[in-house]
Amino acid sequence: MVVAGVEGFANASPDQAPGASAPSPSAGVPSARTYAATLRAAQDDAGAEARALGLGAKEKLVVRDVIKAADGTVHTRYERTYGGLPVLGGDLVVHEGKGTARSATKATGARISVPSLDAAKSAASAEKTALTASGEEDTTGRRAASPRKVIWAADGKPALAWETVVTGTQPDGTPSELHVVTDAVTGKRLHTSEAIETGTGTGNYNGTVPLNTSKSGRSYTLTDSARGGHKTNDAGNSASETDPGELFTDKDDKWGGGRQTAAVDAAYGHGKTWDFYKSVLKRNGIRNDGKAAFSRVHVGNNYANAYWNDDCFCMSYGDGEDGNHPITELDVAAHELSHGVTSATAGLEYRGESGGLNEATSDIFGTAVEFFAKNPKDRADYLIGELVDLRGDGKPLRYMDQPSKDGQSQDYWDQRTGGLNPHLSSGVGNHFFYLLGEGSGAKTINGVRYNSPTKDGSKVTGIGRDKAIRIWYKALTEQFTSTTDYAAARQGTVKAASELFGNGSKEVKAVEAAWTAVNVK
Repeated sequence: MVVAGVEGFANASPDQAPGASAPSPSAGVPSARTYAATLRAAQDDAGAEARALGLGAKEKLVVRDVIKAADGTVHTRYERTYGGLPVLGGDLVVHEGKGTARSATKATGARISVPSLDAAKSAASAEKTALTASGEEDTTGRRAASPRKVIWAADGKPALAWETVVTGTQPDGTPSELHVVTDAVTGKRLHTSEAIETGTGTGNYNGTVPLNTSKSGRSYTLTDSARGGHKTNDAGNSASETDPGELFTDKDDKWGGGRQTAAVDAAYGHGKTWDFYKSVLKRNGIRNDGKAAFSRVHVGNNYANAYWNDDCFCMSYGDGEDGNHPITELDVAAHELSHGVTSATAGLEYRGESGGLNEATSDIFGTAVEFFAKNPKDRADYLIGELVDLRGDGKPLRYMDQPSKDGQSQDYWDQRTGGLNPHLSSGVGNHFFYLLGEGSGAKTINGVRYNSPTKDGSKVTGIGRDKAIRIWYKALTEQFTSTTDYAAARQGTVKAASELFGNGSKEVKAVEAAWTAVNVK
């Protein structure tokens, strides 16, 4: 493990050193106040919007996000309720712009209606089913929260259902938040998904990096007030989700060594991820509201993972199997924080093909942050977790140019894709992104050799990573919904490319060619 002393600079301090890391330019990024006002205005108009969409009298819309594109088109994302109950899989996005026909992208095409809001099966029976499901997932220390009544609309005909959240611990020590949906009439289990999404990395690979810290009395804290107030805390080896840990402090603002090493990596990873989204994609934080999450390092004992949790709005990093190799690599931080962005936008369900797209999105943006950071200690590449060496063979966890090189992931879509673990089905999305940005065939980028094949033997010419990133982000935030599959992702990215670069442009043709090359037609 490379351990380097790190100089941190308090952005509020008058003696801030030259060259300290600063937030990227804010041009084109709406302020938190403007964004909040936009959400309120959209919610005020939600009733009229529901009527315009022809929704039923029992259906209401709840605004979750509003994106105003560069061309003036406004994309408003809504959740839906029916008879006062949340509709899972009922989310939709309304698109409206000057000179364009008003349209909507819906997670389900089914009309939301159920015969009755009275449950034939009790909440207690739903809780029992959920606990059984968590046992099948090998979750330990299981505790079920009181089930809530919902409308399940993500698959097939809408149904009255119970949603139960079971908390506990996954086999590798990661906290578990298992969501189990059961039919409130028949008692049948309809859906199971894990809300805590994990990734892996190790050690301190960032070298000496500048940090933004804050002065507090005669000492400094690892609080980045320039980036939404992000705090880096020491969990003290606690695995409790309710324990935020203790904020790191330092007397001379020179960070690194001991328990601070992991904290430096976490703070740096958050800062680079925040700057990437703000500078490149004009997004003001994970939720686009200018507020930062917080990070916890030294979570658990010998815990070899890292994860994002929406409930605490935080990142958690373990110290590795031997307790001496914190899981705080840059692409780990960016990957996991990007799960938060996905949750705040498309809300891609962590199951089936939408789960694969969820994981691919985090791999794509994790890779993008690596290239954005230009850190010589962590060379940017299209390899996922290349510094982890979990298998002990010196190889990456995943390969974007040819995902099957890991021995499990898919290069191309087929009928099995939706039934695979999201980390494996993500290969289709990762491969598409690589082909779109870099093209097929053999090449060397940043000293790393790649050789990307295509399903049909076609040659794909890349349009460049920067354009590919803009297309994916635009599709994620404006076109994708909770149930988007690979076919719908093709449609969404084609539409995004058309709006960015024009109908029939070379970029649109490249998007189509890259999807065809991974067998998504």
